[in-house]
Formats: sequence, C-alpha cells, structure tokens
Amino acid sequence: MTHANPADWWRIRPLSEGVTWIDEPHITEFYRCNVWHIRGRGGDMLVDSGMGVVPLRQWVPIVTERPLQAVASHTHFDHIGCHHEFPCRLCHAAEADLLANPTRTNTLAEPYVTDDIFTTLPPQPYLSSTYAVKSAPATRLLLDGDIVDLGDRHFQVIHTPGHSPGGIALWEAATGILFSGDIVYDGPLIEETYHSNAADYHRSMVRLYDLPVRVVHGGHFGSYDRDRHRQIIGDWLKAKETGLQSVSGSS
Repeated sequence: MTHANPADWWRIRPLSEGVTWIDEPHITEFYRCNVWHIRGRGGDMLVDSGMGVVPLRQWVPIVTERPLQAVASHTHFDHIGCHHEFPCRLCHAAEADLLANPTRTNTLAEPYVTDDIFTTLPPQPYLSSTYAVKSAPATRLLLDGDIVDLGDRHFQVIHTPGHSPGGIALWEAATGILFSGDIVYDGPLIEETYHSNAADYHRSMVRLYDLPVRVVHGGHFGSYDRDRHRQIIGDWLKAKETGLQSVSGSS
C-alpha cells in the first residue's frame, strides 16, 4: 500500500452556521472520525481531533486562526490523536486519566489500528505496529450540565456514558445542533469496548431521544436531522426491548 502526502491527509468541508467538517479520507469510513470545528464570536471549539498521524495544526489553518477549546467527546484513539497540539483541552472527568496517560490498549488502538483501516497509509515513517496517542492532560474537566462558552454560542455538556464512561455530547439549544460523539451516529454503533456499559448506554439513548434536535453531527458517518435521530434511537431501543423480552421468555 502506498503512503499519502501529508498535504492531502485532511479534508475540510465548510457547512452552515459556522460549522466546518474535518476528516481523514484515507481512513476507511467505519474508523474515520469526524472532527468538528465551530466558530464563535469569542473563540472557536474543536470537537475531537482525529488519529494524530498527520498534525492538524500544521495542515488545517482554520484551527490556528483564533483561540480554540479542543473538546474530547471521549478518549478512543481516533478521536484524540491531535489533542496534544492544543493548549486548551477539555474532556469529561471520568476519562481525564486516559487523556493524560494513553496507551495502545486503553485508547483501543490495540487491536483496531492495523494497515487494513486505511485506503492509503499515512505519510512515512508511519507504522501501524508502533502507532500511539500522545499524552494531552486536560486543562478543564467537564461534568454533565457544564457549558462550553464561545461568546455568542453556548454548548451544554450532556454526559452520555455507555460507549465509554466519559462520553459526552454537546448541545446548542439556540440552534438545535447536537454534536453526539460516539454514543449515536448514522452507522453501526460500538457497544462492547472494554469499558462500555449496557445499562449506561440505554439511559443515554433514552435521554437523547426526546432532545429537540434540528441537526446531529456525529462522531462518525454523515450528519442527519431530527426525524432520522429519533428513528435511529427508536429502532435501537426497540431492538434492546425485544432482546430483553426474548431472554425473559426463554428463562
């Protein structure tokens, strides 16, 4: 497999309402994290930062133009790889230790990071066998209900454990925009990592179901509207309830 040119690694797509969609197109879609840049009057916010195999600040100028708060929706390898590049780093308190002390195991790089997750390998001298996330201790710990303030824009932290213990979503009530991280997106959901919790996952999905979203920007795959949001979560909840009934009926 060939190696990519670093100048071609990142893809930048401006959307509406001050949101820019950044991602790494040489990673296969299932593993490809969405990095969200949000512009505010008093500063900007970055939700997640990709794998870190190519520097974000060096190749994506928009993230260096103004003061920026780099938020981790959670601490798996594909979401925090470039967090060490930013001086202002936010994550939920439940995963602060993982952000500060990442390993190949606790970030899920082991066993997921192999050459097979790429369509074109990162620039040399990258090796999948030695890939690791760098330490990026949080400068602010987030809890449920906290606000990330961008001056004219305010994003409420919604703690969404289940996929991981410190997973969060970010909710802007004024616009109906939700950045959902990996608790829910329009693709196959991951519910069985080493620190996933089924009961927490169910509670988080119930909590998000009735949120009056207008658009959801997830941690993976494309964005979607409220109808699709309720369909995804509604179908998930029905499947869980059906599964519980089957188990109960056979016992």
